[in-house]
Amino acid sequence: MTDPIADFLTRIRNAVRAHHKQVEIPASNMKIGLTEILYQQNFINGFSILKNSPQGTIRIYLRYGKEGEPVIEGLQRVSTPGLRKYAGAYDVPRTLNGLGITIVSTPSGLLTDAQARERNIGGEVLCRVW
Repeated sequence: MTDPIADFLTRIRNAVRAHHKQVEIPASNMKIGLTEILYQQNFINGFSILKNSPQGTIRIYLRYGKEGEPVIEGLQRVSTPGLRKYAGAYDVPRTLNGLGITIVSTPSGLLTDAQARERNIGGEVLCRVW
């Protein structure tokens, strides 16, 4: 697999479109960090890390509204292995004027766009979630 983050986003996108209650994804430190941000920003109900293999698995419990509509409407990969996208502290993009989040990989770890602006840190723009 050449792009594990794109695979992570695609698995969540497919599970949301199929109205699954949960999705399992092979674990890595980057994917666990992305999952923690999604949980902190209330895009998912929760997650657990299963140690069923040397690599492990992340089980993500998806969140839906009262009418059954998914909370995650869209996921988009911004920086790819073939074309990296970086942004300075003042250039970190907003997603839908603040209705979504942009996840940035910084020297201080994974941060949302608001956290990166608050801490005055730039980095690689990984993905957008709305």
